[in-house]
Amino acid sequence: MSNFVAPGQQRYLRACMVCSVVQTYARFRDEGCPNCEEFLHLQGSQDQIETCTSQVFEAVIALADPSKSWVAKWQRLDGYLPGMYALKVSGQLSDEMRSTLEEEYRIQYIPRDGSEADVDQ
Repeated sequence: MSNFVAPGQQRYLRACMVCSVVQTYARFRDEGCPNCEEFLHLQGSQDQIETCTSQVFEAVIALADPSKSWVAKWQRLDGYLPGMYALKVSGQLSDEMRSTLEEEYRIQYIPRDGSEADVDQ
């Protein structure tokens, strides 16, 4: 799995508020989000990482083949890359960032914190 986290690095983990991928802070800084970099622009931006990712999340699932996984479908992850994903991510994007996603990128933001439960598939 390319998203392997070495023992002792768990305290540096963060989850993307858009796709819920879990990586270390350093990996978000160095590589950005593997699913959302095109519109979140996390790579090299401490402000964006702190605004668009969270240190508070529940449970982690490993997805080797999201396109064939019922868990990926259930978590709305079936279009994403293989990796480690949080079941719930605390926090939500700012209104400004939501507007940017919806207006410029035509992406409907659905919070990953459970506040908008069970969106119809």
